[in-house]
Amino acid sequence: MTRLRLLGCLLAIACLAAPFAIAQASANPAAAVPLPSRQILVMLKVAPEHLHVGTAYGAGASSPRYGDSAALAGRRRTAESIARKNGFTLVDGWPMPLLGVDCYVMRLSPGVSIEAAVAQVSRDPRVAWSEPMQVYEAQGSGQRGADPLLPIEPAAVSWRLADLHKYATGRGVSVAIIDSKVDVAHPDLSGHFIADENFLATAASAPEQHGTAVAGIIGAAAGNGLGIAGIAPGAQMMALRACWQVRKTTAPPPTLCESLGIARALQYAIDHKANVINLSLSGPPGILLSKLISIALTRNASVVTAFDPSLPNGGFPASQPGVIAVADETLQNLPANVYAAPGRDVPTTQPGGRWYLVNGTSYAVAHVSGLLALVRERRPQFSLARTASGGIDACASLLGTIPRCDCACGLFEGARSGRR
Repeated sequence: MTRLRLLGCLLAIACLAAPFAIAQASANPAAAVPLPSRQILVMLKVAPEHLHVGTAYGAGASSPRYGDSAALAGRRRTAESIARKNGFTLVDGWPMPLLGVDCYVMRLSPGVSIEAAVAQVSRDPRVAWSEPMQVYEAQGSGQRGADPLLPIEPAAVSWRLADLHKYATGRGVSVAIIDSKVDVAHPDLSGHFIADENFLATAASAPEQHGTAVAGIIGAAAGNGLGIAGIAPGAQMMALRACWQVRKTTAPPPTLCESLGIARALQYAIDHKANVINLSLSGPPGILLSKLISIALTRNASVVTAFDPSLPNGGFPASQPGVIAVADETLQNLPANVYAAPGRDVPTTQPGGRWYLVNGTSYAVAHVSGLLALVRERRPQFSLARTASGGIDACASLLGTIPRCDCACGLFEGARSGRR
């Protein structure tokens, strides 16, 4: 099992009501998901006639199916046979019709190396490929006091957010947030979601911090007199839980993700035509995730992910061609293909109707996902523009290049030319 990182940390601040310990939010045992220790993913080949999505697929994340039940049961028996032959234990399975495979999780026996197991099972003619199960982790820090309000949002000044919202809010653009469980009932987020799905075997009975923070930066309500304004408050968000908050007494608890959960969420986002896919994570490459991201890109989705300078080529998925790699703007010597965005002292939503400050590249990624929602609302040929110093020029990204013109001027020119 390889451990990866979600590139963000939480820096809690005082909230609307009496203070509480962050650890309480994760203390519910139902939120805990067993770590996928010594597990591999085995992709079972599926005949072409089974590639079409059945009517029940997508009706709910808890029981996705494609093809007829007899064929699915037969493929599971095949997976059980492969597991027995190799001395593995079959744990779970999930159809991946976009790739023409069924993905099965198998646990290894003690003493068998993951690398040897992957090589061994990949030689089976019934198997398309195999790879290790990956785990992603986010770390946090402690509390401090302050009031997170719109004026202290970094984008409010550097991106002239109020001016941008006069021109676009992300209306009609869908943003898939693949993360931990989002508090979709938060007063700054309620009514902004078109999906709230769980792609882990264990359900979360309480909202979780990291996903809720990312969602707030992308799409918190604007002009409601509460908390913050998201970068794209008019966007339609999908809360796709592929990560979980670990039960831990220290604050804030880590957030972990595994590759199968992310793959399930990616498939859902692609099938439901997400325009922007937010992946605030980085780690080693995986064939399954790479293939799904490639499909998302060919279907004109913007895939936004984190650049980690501590990993070769910035880690994965940032190293995959076509994705939009983002880093915290305080990082130095970033490659030319990496976009820098606000990621320090960012106020955002947290479970229980609260707001906190957050720090990390996870939240820089969320900024860019929100900006892309604005851009895609107004410009069919969307792209991101840079400032002379290499940062993101939010106004030029949204309005296009107008010589000797800033945001306010661009809004006027856009209105005069009938673009509003």
